[in-house]
Amino acid sequence: MKLLFNLIGTILKLGIYACIYATPVLGVWLASSLAAFSNRSTLLSVIAGVFLFPVLPLLWELWSSYKRRKLGKLGEETLTWGDRLTLRTLLINLIAIIGLLAWQPSNSFIALSTRGDWMLEGMQGEAAEVTRQSLFKIAGGLEGLYNAFNKNPFEQYDDGSSKIRPDPQPERIARNPFEELPKPTNSSSTTKPQPSAKPQANTAKPKPTTEKPKPAESKPIKNAWAWEGQGLHPAIANMPANVETSIESVAKYIVSKESNPVLRVKALHDYVADRIAYDAESYFAGAYPPQDAETVFRTRKAVCAGYAKLLEALGKEAEIEIVYVSGKSRSQVSELSGRGHAWNGVKVNGQWHLIDPTWDSGYVNDPQSGFVKRYSTEYLMPPPEVIGISHFPKDPAWQLRSNPIDQGEFLRQPMMRPKFFADGLSLISPQRSQVDTSNNAVINLANPQKQWILASYSPKGSNSSQNCGQPVQDSQISCPLPSSGSYEVSLFTSSEGQGNFDYVGRLEFNKT
Repeated sequence: MKLLFNLIGTILKLGIYACIYATPVLGVWLASSLAAFSNRSTLLSVIAGVFLFPVLPLLWELWSSYKRRKLGKLGEETLTWGDRLTLRTLLINLIAIIGLLAWQPSNSFIALSTRGDWMLEGMQGEAAEVTRQSLFKIAGGLEGLYNAFNKNPFEQYDDGSSKIRPDPQPERIARNPFEELPKPTNSSSTTKPQPSAKPQANTAKPKPTTEKPKPAESKPIKNAWAWEGQGLHPAIANMPANVETSIESVAKYIVSKESNPVLRVKALHDYVADRIAYDAESYFAGAYPPQDAETVFRTRKAVCAGYAKLLEALGKEAEIEIVYVSGKSRSQVSELSGRGHAWNGVKVNGQWHLIDPTWDSGYVNDPQSGFVKRYSTEYLMPPPEVIGISHFPKDPAWQLRSNPIDQGEFLRQPMMRPKFFADGLSLISPQRSQVDTSNNAVINLANPQKQWILASYSPKGSNSSQNCGQPVQDSQISCPLPSSGSYEVSLFTSSEGQGNFDYVGRLEFNKT
């Protein structure tokens, strides 16, 4: 029995020692991931880790032994030399890790979730993939810290409608939206980046067309996320002014003019996207006026919460089940962490879909230029895996997926817009929102519809951009980056090869 207890004690002690000596490894992993995420040298993080163990604990022990010798207390230690070194290692590295987390509470989770496998870049195979997924699972332990420092101010407007438990859509497409998306026969509307809780910058070059949307005929929709030729619904384009006296009056008018359930939802979406202007001034001031449906209907201004609340209210009056959904959104890779946002879920023909009327209303460049109206249908009921690239609901059920992704996987997804997929494109590589390169930025695509693709690059955080070359119909885009640094490479498409190109996505490359 004594032998058994000794064995158990030895195993426990070895386990404790292993956990303690893992802290330097965790510290180096966190520091190096932050460095990789910021395009800085990971080698310096490794050198710092060697200093934290064993150099600093050994120096501490030598200094302590010297002090005890001077006081004549050498040999009176209660703990062994190994125990003292172990405890010093634990204390030093815990302080270092806590310091890093306190310094970068949000970026720590983002860096570990997106670049935590930097040391495995380019490596394939089962062992590499198991290691990669294990690292990401550990990174998920910091999600609570990230959420604590990234509160969503628009959750307060949820009156409980999102507590409805939607059934996920059938798995029509692969869980990874960049592998086997359905190839639509139609093209989506031509739009620029749309406003989120933080409206995204209008950085597309060349500039898209500025033609006003044309009313569309009321006809069945075969592909509800492409909407080819489906401009502003005629009921909205031709609505008499005396109808717009109340939310109820507008909803009843739409019901009377449109019998198709899908197009009825589109008409409700179109009303909100067309009639409401984004309140850029309030957003940038960080102080929002009331966002209830009645106030938004009366003032014709709102941030994302007001758009979603008005659409929810219109749905109620039209007897269509529309709910308010809140969570995070990210409009471009420079906002990888995401922002608080609100959008809608709608039930049509027994099936739930997602709608973002805010992003379909226009865009905002900056506080000076304000809101630029540009109607779109890009975020009107796209497949869950497509809208899930930019929208991450607080409640995983509102991903509408049979297998919801976690927040880390959400952040790792390349920032492709719905139009990218509506144009029949698939992203083969890279499969991450941020990657390293030692030469050109190379993007591999599947382009079965032979879309013309134009790419441009800009230093991260810069408003100036340069074209990577002439438009091509190739499956590979190679963009020469001028020097070391972080760059955002944007993609634009056109069916003509000249004139207006539409922004469809962006990736970040760190050139070393």
